[in-house]
Amino acid sequence: MKHLIALVALALSAPALAQTAVPDALAAPGQSPVTTLHAVGAQIYDCKADASGKLGWKFREPLAALIADGKTVGHHYAGPIWVLDEGAALVGKVVANAPGATAADVAWLKLAVVARHGAGLFEGATTIQRINTKGGVASGDCKAEGAFLAAPYSADYVFLK
Repeated sequence: MKHLIALVALALSAPALAQTAVPDALAAPGQSPVTTLHAVGAQIYDCKADASGKLGWKFREPLAALIADGKTVGHHYAGPIWVLDEGAALVGKVVANAPGATAADVAWLKLAVVARHGAGLFEGATTIQRINTKGGVASGDCKAEGAFLAAPYSADYVFLK
């Protein structure tokens, strides 16, 4: 229940999708936005032992709803993959990152589109920026190998061509 409340709070505090300045590492010179979608969901972590046997949270996958104009229009999950309800899908590969605004915020990312299906809102997109992240960093001890943690997060995904 507390995760649901956190997700609702993140959704209600969603930033306006105005143009956000991005760090140089994430810049996409000569490209322009195709669409921007707000994501609300969780970053999922596994509790795993490192080489020394110490347990720690290891990133597994994102799981988020993609929102436009207050409506869910698709989903984002492991791959990383973005799928729209209209049938279009993109697969990305991280090519650069920059720190989030706080230590509790997952990194901002620049991703290259490496595969696609259909077009729709994603028409011509070749680059994706994850910006304006809130939350998503695993916190607390993991005490049992194989346990999962869902860290609520939100972000804006800017699809560029």
